[in-house]
Amino acid sequence: MKRKYTFKVCSFLRPFVFLIACSLPGISGWAQVKPKTGNSNDPQALPRPRNIKVLEEHKEKDGTVIRTIQYDQGDQRIKETQIVRNNLNLHVPINPDTMNMDQVLLVVSKSRYVVDVFYRNKMIRSYKAVFGPKPMENKMMAGDRCTPEGWFTIRSKNPNSKYDKFMLLSYPDDTSIVRFNKLKDNGYIPKSAKIGGDVGIHGIWKGGDDMIEKGVCWTDGCVAIKNKDVEELFTYVSVGTRVWIKK
Repeated sequence: MKRKYTFKVCSFLRPFVFLIACSLPGISGWAQVKPKTGNSNDPQALPRPRNIKVLEEHKEKDGTVIRTIQYDQGDQRIKETQIVRNNLNLHVPINPDTMNMDQVLLVVSKSRYVVDVFYRNKMIRSYKAVFGPKPMENKMMAGDRCTPEGWFTIRSKNPNSKYDKFMLLSYPDDTSIVRFNKLKDNGYIPKSAKIGGDVGIHGIWKGGDDMIEKGVCWTDGCVAIKNKDVEELFTYVSVGTRVWIKK
């Protein structure tokens, strides 16, 4: 009797097991396309750069450093030239507890490798920054590892990021979507391309500040600064802070 009863129960459950099994691909697909918020998970899981070499470096009369570096990341060998301006020691005394966050503006200059912080139209900080391996190119689609250009805002802040602190940007916004669709229509990117997302400003793994100092552009398109800098910047910004990213 026990075996017969067990068989009946199993037979009764078969339709439900079948429905659950059929629905799993749909559930899995939903989980993959559900947009990330940047609050709990980091968007990047890239191999760390290795075999970093400074191939050439010289300083201009105004203190600007022109540097060519080479490094390996995964199975790629990357070579890039950077221009580093001599304005990275700016430190205007200010108390973040008394700041009006609505009057903070971040200006990210990809050609200068910096994040400049303005408060009430006055620059108060300038942090050295790095980007993806093609910093001078505007983002076109997911996977191109380029940093998008234009006006954005900080959408959320994660104080417990794998990269110290993470500030998610509002990419893609309406302007980005219009541009992306035009690139598709004009054949610059495949019809199957996705626009991408999870672009933000963050620090680096513990002990990795040297990557920032050398100008190694290792990210997937995010803006990376030193950990001590991202911890300070984190106190100056809020959700809604404006960010201008330019060449």
